Amino acid sequence: MNHILRKLIVITSFCLASSLVVAQEDKALNLDALLKQLEQGQFEQNKQNVQREKEFAAKRSQQDQMLAQAKQTRNATLATSERMETQFEENEFKLADLNGALDKRLGSLKELFGVLQQVSGDTKSKFQNSIISAQIPGRAEFLDNLAQSMGASSKLASIEEIERVWFEMQREMTESGKVTTFITDVIEAGGKKVSKEVLRVGPFALAADGKYLDYNGTTGSIAELVRQPAGRYGDSAAQLQQSSGALIEFGLDPTGGSILKLLVQAPSLKERVEQGGTVGYIILAVGLVGLLIAVWRFIALFIESAKVNLQLKSATFKDNNSLGRVMKAKDDYPEADIEALELHLTEAILGEVPKLGRSLSIIKVISVVAPLMGLLGTVSGMINTFQAITLFGTGDPKLMAGGISTALVTTVLGLVVAIPMTLLYAILNTRSKSIVYILQEQAAGVIAERAEAHSAAANKNEKA
Repeated sequence: MNHILRKLIVITSFCLASSLVVAQEDKALNLDALLKQLEQGQFEQNKQNVQREKEFAAKRSQQDQMLAQAKQTRNATLATSERMETQFEENEFKLADLNGALDKRLGSLKELFGVLQQVSGDTKSKFQNSIISAQIPGRAEFLDNLAQSMGASSKLASIEEIERVWFEMQREMTESGKVTTFITDVIEAGGKKVSKEVLRVGPFALAADGKYLDYNGTTGSIAELVRQPAGRYGDSAAQLQQSSGALIEFGLDPTGGSILKLLVQAPSLKERVEQGGTVGYIILAVGLVGLLIAVWRFIALFIESAKVNLQLKSATFKDNNSLGRVMKAKDDYPEADIEALELHLTEAILGEVPKLGRSLSIIKVISVVAPLMGLLGTVSGMINTFQAITLFGTGDPKLMAGGISTALVTTVLGLVVAIPMTLLYAILNTRSKSIVYILQEQAAGVIAERAEAHSAAANKNEKA
């Protein structure tokens, strides 16, 4: 150790001497001064080395002391670990004995509490989704807490908790048969929360102000359905809410709202018509024109038929009806022979036929064109649907079904227009022909009367 220190001293001294030479190269030093400086540097270095050796020795003893303390701590910790492990094993044996004693004392009660835990969990999920919880909140939380506490620990349910589980189940059955009202907050379709009187029909439906409501069991909130079912269902809800005990027909959803949600998704009549697009609107416009023409001709033929019937009862021929105008040919040509009178009467009848059958051909054309236009809209819609399938594939069956359904709307509209137009044309054509038959019948009678008169005159002349 001392040999190494001496080498270090020599090297250090040489370095110091070199540095002094470089630092004082501007000064002219003699050999005696240089030797004196080296002796002083060596003395200082020896002094520093002695001090360092003392510090090293002091720290070494301190490290030995710390090592001894660490060993003592380790030994104490090992002893504590062995003692605690022994105690843990003893506690395990005691715990097993206590559990065995508990199971023995519980006996059939253990199975009872297991069933109670299962029933609490199942009933909790039913209560959470039941609309009765909108009126009686907090039931699901109690059952959930009870089931979790019984499953997470060995804690047994108290008599009060068991009785409350029975009470909540009995209350659910009792409330399921009641139609009642209560005040609560309702979220309207616009997002505003308003306190309203809500009608509850057993566990089937909620309604307020004639509108059906939806209960969210997760958040416990009540909101109006954005889309309401058909008008008759809303009317029955309003009548039931205003009823004082009378029997009201009301639509129930035994599925808990699934059928109601599907019902409100069904498109209304207006939406169905809008699905037909431009072709659908054209079909309806043509049908409306045909209907107006049919109403006009029905009124005109009805009035004309009434006038003809009055003319049949009168001996004076009038110009305000077709029969009177036809019969005036008899008075206009009193001396005409039978053939000439027949031609005049036929001419008069042919002049009345176009008036009686006016615009009926338009109704007939509409009855034929409407389904063809519907077929055109269907073909166009199917082309668009298959183009969408080509672009996006057949991964979504609802897309295909929706496109085909929309395409078929125009066919339905065409048939809706064509069928009434066909019936109206048949009715109006029959009424028009019935008037024409009366004209022909009366004309034939006039001809027969004229023929009898000529025959009687001829016989009289022969006798004379």
